[in-house]
Amino acid sequence: MSTVHPFLKACCMMDLPISLKWWINFLLCALLFGFSFGEVRYVLPEEMKKGSVIGNVALDLGLQVLELQARRARVVAEGTSQLCELDTTAGNLLISQRIDREELCAQANICILQFQLLLEDPLQAFSLVLDITDINDNSPEFTTGDVKLDLVESTVVGRRFPLESAHDPDLGINSIREYKLSNNDHFALEMSTQINGNTYPELVLKKQLDREAEATHLLEINGIDGGNPVRSGTAFIRIHVLDANDNVPIFSQRVYKASVPENSAIGTLITTLNATDLDEGVYGEITYSFSHLSDKMGGIIEVSALTGEVRVAGVIDYEEASSHELGVQAKDGGGQASHCKLVIDVIDLNDNKPVIEIKSASANVAEVAKPGTMVALMNIYDMDTGSSGRVTCSIPNNVPFKLESEVKNYYMLVTDGVLDREFQPEYNITVTATDSGSPSLSSVKVITVVVNDVNDNLPTFTHSQYNTNILENQPVGTFVIKLEAQDSDDGINAKILYHISKDTNSEVSSFLTINPDTGELFTSRLFDYEQSAHFQIKVAAQDGGDPQLSTTCTVNVFIQDQNDNEPVILYPVQTSGFIAEDVVPFEAPRGYLVTKVVAVDADSGHNAWLSYRIIKATRSNLFMADLHTGEIRTLRTFMEEDESKHTLVVLVTDNGRESLSATATVSITFGDGVPVLSELYEFADESQDNDNLTLYLIIALSTVSFLFVLLISGVLYFNLCRRSYVYRSNTSSLPVFPTTYCTSTLTDFSRCGTLLREDRYDPFMTTGSWRGDFRFGSNTDTDTLKKRSAAYQKSTMRHLSAERPSLKVRAGPTHPCYVIK
Repeated sequence: MSTVHPFLKACCMMDLPISLKWWINFLLCALLFGFSFGEVRYVLPEEMKKGSVIGNVALDLGLQVLELQARRARVVAEGTSQLCELDTTAGNLLISQRIDREELCAQANICILQFQLLLEDPLQAFSLVLDITDINDNSPEFTTGDVKLDLVESTVVGRRFPLESAHDPDLGINSIREYKLSNNDHFALEMSTQINGNTYPELVLKKQLDREAEATHLLEINGIDGGNPVRSGTAFIRIHVLDANDNVPIFSQRVYKASVPENSAIGTLITTLNATDLDEGVYGEITYSFSHLSDKMGGIIEVSALTGEVRVAGVIDYEEASSHELGVQAKDGGGQASHCKLVIDVIDLNDNKPVIEIKSASANVAEVAKPGTMVALMNIYDMDTGSSGRVTCSIPNNVPFKLESEVKNYYMLVTDGVLDREFQPEYNITVTATDSGSPSLSSVKVITVVVNDVNDNLPTFTHSQYNTNILENQPVGTFVIKLEAQDSDDGINAKILYHISKDTNSEVSSFLTINPDTGELFTSRLFDYEQSAHFQIKVAAQDGGDPQLSTTCTVNVFIQDQNDNEPVILYPVQTSGFIAEDVVPFEAPRGYLVTKVVAVDADSGHNAWLSYRIIKATRSNLFMADLHTGEIRTLRTFMEEDESKHTLVVLVTDNGRESLSATATVSITFGDGVPVLSELYEFADESQDNDNLTLYLIIALSTVSFLFVLLISGVLYFNLCRRSYVYRSNTSSLPVFPTTYCTSTLTDFSRCGTLLREDRYDPFMTTGSWRGDFRFGSNTDTDTLKKRSAAYQKSTMRHLSAERPSLKVRAGPTHPCYVIK
């Protein structure tokens, strides 16, 4: 899309006869202001205010205003300052800096500024052409405000004296149109034309001078432009009338042409001017000078006033100006002068490195970016011309990026492979631009691309399963174990929070609490080894990415036993106000088994090992208690003087570090006529075997320790076998019956609460003393013992039933068996 300059429209609508001149004007208009396909051309005057609207780019290009922001539209310039900017909210092209046509284009007839409108996703480039028109913003100015002329009085009438033209940077109608001379009697002002078509004023003598009548003439010359409003510049001409000097200097050429390479050393000779004057003496001495030299050129080129040699005085840069046109004056000692033109062409050298300008750069790129994703947009150009201005661009081959170019002098840095931040989080890409000059020059720009992390890695625990131990009865908040997970991602994607997994049993999940930041586990309740020796939870580690990723690990917590349970006396039953009596034959020999103290400890391991000793007795030398089995035996035969009823206090102590104990009161009565059982007596003969008991205990301890290690490693099997655990009553006052003391004919009390067969009531046995237990079955033929103990058993059962209704008592021949209901 393009716009049409009003002047073109005027040219096309002029009502002129068809002639060659008309066609030339038409073609000139078309060339200057014609349509440009693929570009937008705006014609605007110079010196517009900052923020002024040049035109609506979105409307002229057929783009949506919202599309400008979405596609990051922007205006870029090539090699010039950024004079305009894009208002993406409205689509207007605005003035961003002062535009001075004279500064940008000097005296060029056409002042064109080229910009590019760039849009991304996909990349598009539109050419924006600004045609800067001149306004009358400069007044004509004479280089010398006070011109001095020395004329001899013999100067012939009609003699012409060239004057320096006033300089007006404006063009066309705004440039100088006429000169006016102040009123006087001797001089007039006329215009002359140089061979290049430029006009200049000449002072013409109209009346003979008379030095004696008037030695000095002061004239005022005005240079007036054609602008609106009109601007003018003034200079004064001071004429001193001298004696005769009738020859003016004459240059050998009207136009001098020379060339000089750019960057030539100061003092380099460019050319030599030559003018001659036929006069002699002071009137024949010629001095050379530039008639008009801008401030910029004043420090670059100089001329020798005496020799006319033109030399380099500063830095000559082809890119600043490819040629210079200067006016030169040769003046003799009499004040007469002549002028010529000096045209200096600057030869371009490869003195400029390629320029790499980053127009758009994304410092970050996601590691999941697809190949072809644009990372940076670069404008690469060379200020030199010809082969020296042709540029090639490259990057290293060992990076997953490449360069693409779809618009001249513009290169896109795009991804060319898979990015992995965990493998390489950052790339420093060196972009090298090299021209084709001789020798070639190159520029380097390093673009840093940071690969943004994407949550593509799961947190990983150090171990998939953790085992830890904790003592029972530890206070709430006791530290258990610290779990640690790592995530190879970065930032929020690597921030790990811990929580107990929902896969954990709902009851067990409340046993522990976890610090979500550190992964430390703490107890949230008291643990009792006797109720639960092991539990398992699952802990999840979850990162902070989107979506969040998580992984779990298993924590096996083993409760370690402490000696927190006192021994419990199972037999004889200890009740307030009643103690069961054991009957022993009066004829019982030494070592005869009288009864047995049965006790259990709810702890495990060495904390449950019990030892028995008599701490109080009616006669201290009559009975003894086995240290390990609790069996009460006679130390000697009974005598007539011995009391018929004896009371023993047996202390039962466990083997904990801080041992706990309980006492059992045993009541023993002599019975006349009670038979002496050979089995109970024969044990006395074998009592010597107890000497090896210590060795057996050592072997048993080693075996139990080994089995305990197997138990830890086989925790799953342990859970399946938990049904065989001993039933534990919630009533602390009730006795606990370990499986060891019940025969195989008894069912599990916790499930049935009764005997498997009621016609069988074998009494309990203690481990390691099978021959010393009361082993009476239903087939026992000892009628005498049954009869003598029947009354005693019935009385005991009635008393216990009254004291503890929760107990059901099944009677055996000697010992009762208590069943919890």
